[in-house]
Amino acid sequence: MAETRAKVASVDPVWTRIREEARQALLDEPLLGGLMHSNLLHHATLERALAYRFSLKLASGEVGEQILREIADEAYGSDPDLGQAARADLVAVFDRDPACHRLLQPVLFFKGYQAIQAYRIGHWLWTQGRRDMAYLIQMRVSEVFGVDIHPAARLGRGIMIDHAHSIVIGETAVVGDNVSMLHSVTLGGTGKEDGDRHPKIGNGVMIGAGAKVLGNIKVGDNSRIAAGSVVLHEVPCCKTVAGVPARIVGDAGCDQPSVKMDQIIGQGG
Repeated sequence: MAETRAKVASVDPVWTRIREEARQALLDEPLLGGLMHSNLLHHATLERALAYRFSLKLASGEVGEQILREIADEAYGSDPDLGQAARADLVAVFDRDPACHRLLQPVLFFKGYQAIQAYRIGHWLWTQGRRDMAYLIQMRVSEVFGVDIHPAARLGRGIMIDHAHSIVIGETAVVGDNVSMLHSVTLGGTGKEDGDRHPKIGNGVMIGAGAKVLGNIKVGDNSRIAAGSVVLHEVPCCKTVAGVPARIVGDAGCDQPSVKMDQIIGQGG
């Protein structure tokens, strides 16, 4: 066991730090000993901890913890990119959310982070042709976390969904790397048309609370979408759009709006 822990520590500083934070949390709040042990300290890797959390949160009378745990373990075991994406998402939340002071917080308490990791397993199922199980995961994520991401949608790494209430991402949506969005964002279609009908969000984009991006349109890299906007047309790179319907109101004002998280129009844009 000591040899395994040493190996993990040497190759995974993120997981090592989480375990250290969990031990400190035990000292600060002994009543959470069961939570810290079962969700974090009992597991040798972040992937195993995420698989356990996934099964615990999404289990229901229709599908039990054991089945979900086996699915998650299989997904993480067969696709190392899932674990790397989980780490990138975790660091993104820690860097961008001022309410996040420890890496263990998103894993245990932030529904946006947990919903994204569950979506990633659902997307893996979709790519394996296991469509009905993927739909079941989508349904449970929506019921438990209030986040509805179609398993066919494609999300990059370093995604932060803050608060994560009422997020909707459609079937043919594509989200690039290092994107930040707040609650009540919709990446949707514009009607009953079939086929490629959802937005394509570039890298480094920040999408404000309540924004709706509708249709098969491109939002360019490093752009900003102001809170409450309704975007119906293409957004060029490095621009800020606002309004209903949204229009360009200035430059983005920085290299990566998703990281800076500046939502004030006229300041930096």
